[in-house]
Amino acid sequence: MSQPTVDPIYLAFQLAIAGRYSLDKEIGRGGMGIVYLAREVHLDRSVAIKLLPPERAAQRTLRDRFLREARLAAKLSHPNIIPIHSVEETDGFVFYVMAYVDGETLADRVRTRGPLPNNEGARVLREVAWALAHAHERGLVHRDVKPDNILLENGSGRVLVADFGIAAAFSEAGADEISGTPEFMSPEQALGTKLDPRSDLYGLGATAFYAFSGRFPFEGKTATEVLAKQVTEPAPQLASLGITVPRKIAALIDRCLAKSPDQRPESAQALAEQLSVALELRRELPVALRAFVKRNARIDGAGMIVSWSAIAGASVYASNLIGPAVAWPLFAFLATSAPFAYLSYAAARLLKQGFAHSDLDSAFKSEAERAKEELMIDPREPLPRVEGFLAPIAAVTWPTFLATAGTFITALTLSLGVLVPTIFGSMKLFYYTGWVAWLSGVLAIFSTIAYIAVRQRREDVDSLFWARIWDSRLGRWAFSVASQFLPASARAHAMTHRATELSLGMAAEQLFDTLPKETRQSLSDIPAILKRLQTDAQELRKRHESLNDALSEAGDAAVSPDYAEVREMRDTLHDKLGQTVGALETMRLNLLRLHAGSTSVQSVTTHLGLAAEVSAEVERLIAAHADVEQTLRFPRTAATTPV
Repeated sequence: MSQPTVDPIYLAFQLAIAGRYSLDKEIGRGGMGIVYLAREVHLDRSVAIKLLPPERAAQRTLRDRFLREARLAAKLSHPNIIPIHSVEETDGFVFYVMAYVDGETLADRVRTRGPLPNNEGARVLREVAWALAHAHERGLVHRDVKPDNILLENGSGRVLVADFGIAAAFSEAGADEISGTPEFMSPEQALGTKLDPRSDLYGLGATAFYAFSGRFPFEGKTATEVLAKQVTEPAPQLASLGITVPRKIAALIDRCLAKSPDQRPESAQALAEQLSVALELRRELPVALRAFVKRNARIDGAGMIVSWSAIAGASVYASNLIGPAVAWPLFAFLATSAPFAYLSYAAARLLKQGFAHSDLDSAFKSEAERAKEELMIDPREPLPRVEGFLAPIAAVTWPTFLATAGTFITALTLSLGVLVPTIFGSMKLFYYTGWVAWLSGVLAIFSTIAYIAVRQRREDVDSLFWARIWDSRLGRWAFSVASQFLPASARAHAMTHRATELSLGMAAEQLFDTLPKETRQSLSDIPAILKRLQTDAQELRKRHESLNDALSEAGDAAVSPDYAEVREMRDTLHDKLGQTVGALETMRLNLLRLHAGSTSVQSVTTHLGLAAEVSAEVERLIAAHADVEQTLRFPRTAATTPV
């Protein structure tokens, strides 16, 4: 046991609690108490003891208030709240004993290693919101939410909140005394007015601002200056600092820092739910998928230049060797087959890493969301007028170029024979066609490049283009071709990213493929049913997320009667999603039992019929949801825009 610093309070307090607790060392000190690391003798466990400073304990009103608030806090039982074991008063010492957390405060974490990464910061914020919601439901307001009162447990990473309600003992001790930390104090708390749970949300917003940026929303030379800014100045938006925090999370933090409590989230529980939606929409992509959507899925860079040079060279060589009539067909063939061959090769590489075509949709959406966040802090403003001017030029010049270029190439090929005069009547038309093709081609290329450059100011055009390519039939054909030439044994299993329904479907399909031929023939409907259930589950998940997104955008209004139909439909979709995934799980388990010989084909056929009924119910529900969407009271764009 380490030797504590010789301190009169330490010595006197240790004497008062000797035999029950053995003090180790002081681990914290502030206006609201001294914290010691100690051992509880009878249970032989580490605990933390918070002692009310003796000069404050001498004030009867403050002492009684401290004990009352500590006893209220001791009734809280939540995974994200540090439990209080006992509240005691011994020989003039007033203290409470709480669980010792082996970890560091959020303040220490940011000071030593910098701001939190986006996902970790959002997770910490959500767990604190859960803790606050639990306390608020029991009538307890924290009053001093700040990084120093938030602990991060070593190993598990669990977030725990300390000192619930203790600040109330100080703030209500005297009419002129305001307790709290200026940098994290709400405007109403700074003014000494009545507080409600939304005051804690302001403190949480300021804490989140610090966790993501490493700085306070308001800074000043004195506490008075900081408090004045808390009351009078709007908090800076997190995005204005140039930090790539997800826009939905940044918007929630900005709302928490609103001056008026009415403009903040309705409750800590509502805030936690909105953070859950934001976190679910930002699932981390595996490295293989990130590399695919950013590089491997695209035909660009030096490889494209070399490929097109090789195609052009091969066409010229064929023209010299065989004749000009062969050059253009060969060029067209190579220009289409070579890119498709590369797409198939890229698809095969992804299949080998355990992913499928169905994984690409969420991967490209994640990349688009990341690009959107980066563009939000880009100082360049969109140029809608320029974009609107260039778009029709490109739309007109490309068809003109293709039509005139085709005519010119045909004429050039036929000029070797005697058909040119018959078709064109004179070489003058042939000459003008060439010029029109050249001018329209130049305009088409330059207007398209300019349009893309201008549009790139507001969205990642490159990612959107390749997302459409891979989502088209061309992308599906590439995966289909790749799967034909790739043996099943060469495919890995990547279960870390794929949605549950896709993982279950893939596992069931592999089990079905390895059944004896006769059994597969008896259960020939299984692949189609599996595909239907996967598609149904994906559609349910997409629609459920769209409604969650819309309710998140609606903020506090989402709990009003106007949104009752939206909430009801969201919950219905959630339940049906569970049933659909459950049907997939049942199919997978039945196929496993069939492999093990513990079930019969007839039993599997029965469950196959039940799965088909589930799929039919889902399709009816989706059709009903499409009808409801037409009458939803929130903006349709919010409900249908994929994230």
